[in-house]
Amino acid sequence: MGMIGRMREDVVAARLRDPAARSGIELVLLYPGLHAIWWHRVWHGLWRRDVRLLARAGSQISRWLTGIEIHPGAKIGRRFFIDHGMGVVIGETSELGDDVMLYHGVTLGGRTRDATGKRHPTLANGVVVGAGAKILGPITVGANTVVGANAVVTKDAPCDSILVGVPAKARRRSDHDDFSDLRVVSDYSI
Repeated sequence: MGMIGRMREDVVAARLRDPAARSGIELVLLYPGLHAIWWHRVWHGLWRRDVRLLARAGSQISRWLTGIEIHPGAKIGRRFFIDHGMGVVIGETSELGDDVMLYHGVTLGGRTRDATGKRHPTLANGVVVGAGAKILGPITVGANTVVGANAVVTKDAPCDSILVGVPAKARRRSDHDDFSDLRVVSDYSI
């Protein structure tokens, strides 16, 4: 899929996830979460080609324009969406699967000053992270997990769980938990 196809897919994903979005043109023009991911793809491409100073400089300009800081080394899957976005920070060794959604104020950060190796979290496919949550260290949050607002996650979390509290504790999602409106279904008509 080409660049334009990926951008269309992002717009469709955002439209499915945000009930306030009235049109595709509104999303394209006014949603900083989309702008941040589109710029990230440019800077990540430079990062992978070892043009690291330019990639870091570009990511700082993106941060200044959008209020969203994504390190150019972060690996981000398809249909990623940041709702509202202000104050989101995604660290260098973070890895995000497909259909991940973050709300404002989320930090995917490290817990060590060691400059080598994996320092930031991995979010599997379909993870939703609530406003103000902090996910710290080289941990993995399993697929289809929901992280509650302001939770602080410092340990691995299983698939299909809900994480709440400080420190966050995982519980299995039950049949009564309905977060289907938070995840994007795989039916994309572009």
